Amino acid sequence: MAVACGDVSVAAVDDETSAKRSADEEAERLEAHRAHIARISRIWLQCKDVIDSLMTCNYILLLDHDIYALFITEITNFARQLFERAQYYISRGDGMFRIWIGTSPLVLLIRPENAKIVLESNSILRKGPEYEILLPWLGTGLLISSGEKWRFRRKMLTPAFHSTVLDEFISVHNKEAQILIQRLQPNADKGRSFDIFPFIKRCALDIICETAMGVKVDAQSNPDHPYVRSVQRMTELAFTHQRMPWFWLKPLWYASGYGVEYDMHLQSLLHFTRKVIEERRREYANDLTRKTKRNKKAFLDVLLSMQEANKLSYDDIREEVDTFMFEGHDTTSSAIGWTLWCLAHHPEVQKKACDEADSIFGDSLRPCTSDDLKQLKYLERAIKESLRLFPPVPSFTRVADNDIIIGAYLLRKNALMLIVGFTFHFDGKIIPKGCTLLISPAIIHRNEMVYKDAHVYDPDNFLLERVMGRRPFAYIPFSAGPRNCIGQKFALMEEKTILSWILRYFRIEADCSFESNAACPEIILKPSNGFNLLLYNRSLNN
Repeated sequence: MAVACGDVSVAAVDDETSAKRSADEEAERLEAHRAHIARISRIWLQCKDVIDSLMTCNYILLLDHDIYALFITEITNFARQLFERAQYYISRGDGMFRIWIGTSPLVLLIRPENAKIVLESNSILRKGPEYEILLPWLGTGLLISSGEKWRFRRKMLTPAFHSTVLDEFISVHNKEAQILIQRLQPNADKGRSFDIFPFIKRCALDIICETAMGVKVDAQSNPDHPYVRSVQRMTELAFTHQRMPWFWLKPLWYASGYGVEYDMHLQSLLHFTRKVIEERRREYANDLTRKTKRNKKAFLDVLLSMQEANKLSYDDIREEVDTFMFEGHDTTSSAIGWTLWCLAHHPEVQKKACDEADSIFGDSLRPCTSDDLKQLKYLERAIKESLRLFPPVPSFTRVADNDIIIGAYLLRKNALMLIVGFTFHFDGKIIPKGCTLLISPAIIHRNEMVYKDAHVYDPDNFLLERVMGRRPFAYIPFSAGPRNCIGQKFALMEEKTILSWILRYFRIEADCSFESNAACPEIILKPSNGFNLLLYNRSLNN
């Protein structure tokens, strides 16, 4: 027996030594990766000096509309500079200007009338290259597809977002909003702020999982669910890839370890969705056999019902479900978070929204109905105004598949070819085929020529008379034209439901200034410091 104990003791020591050795090896491996990336970065910086000199000789002289931004790792600072440059050109009466991201030029359209030309077009539908990192996850679903495939899918999916269909999901919105209230309650009346954003994101994820796939992941109760972790990490990795040009090279992406991590989370997400689709497909087949009808259909059920008539493959269904998942939770949580931030800093607006909710619900804790949501007109204006100042998707791109006329500018390929790409200049009216155009709601929405006191939060900007007097395409938080957001009605219903529940229960305050929380334009517009708010329980009789 003593010998056996000794053997166990020796084995334990060996295991401990082996674990320590593995940890040391892992640390050495990571350090080697860091050193490798540092070497590549130094080489990149040397190349930057060469490119800078070429740009001075061959680009700056041709263009007076110019920002050169090879590195965009400090994204908040970059966004601030970009916004300031846009305001400068707006004040000059210009409708566009150009920036460089590394060696890639983008033309920014900063006036509503110029954005209108692109967004109304039925030929400028192709998204820019920044979406490529999402292709392995989302495939060529409605977000990324173009051409005839996009037209077919858009036409096929539009009935799934009719208001009568969306009304069926209000019960899900109510249920998850009530769980959110329970999760927030322990933080109320503490006299100290806390970051409400993670709570909102988990609520939105629970809603989108149940409405899109018909499954409950219980993110609000189980934030460590593998699917919850993978969704969050995938968006972080996608943004890391977008903002660091050296990761556009696959060897560096994988050498950094990010590529391997991306693939791991990708497989987790795809496995989860495929498993859900297969289970739902069997249930759908059983329903057909038994001739039973579900009271409430998830988006996936609608796709399964369309499968045979529209010749949808298994992957076609998966990519549309994953696309709806991706688009439907982060953007909504961003909109709700920024609205709460605005209400906390504008108590007079918050009081009007609370009074409106009280007039509809009184002391009752009953769920919202579709009729209730229609009556929440002031809250809707408050949401729309926060979407104006803080659009969840701060910018998006289109690629011109044909030459197009915009304003009084000509963007044409110069005969001079350099190792860094084409030289471009403005001198006429045509933007040539293949050019990438960037439209930023965050810039257009703060145009002082369109909105009086454009930087001030004022829900009355969405009074009917002001809306009617405004230029078309001056408000585009959901994009506009044929490629606008198909789920915008769903998003607004969810936002109004969740916010009305919060306002029925809590008074919201902030302990820092409105401007202190810089908007960080990642894949969605996030707060640089979270949404740190104070909650106080309300008396519904006051």
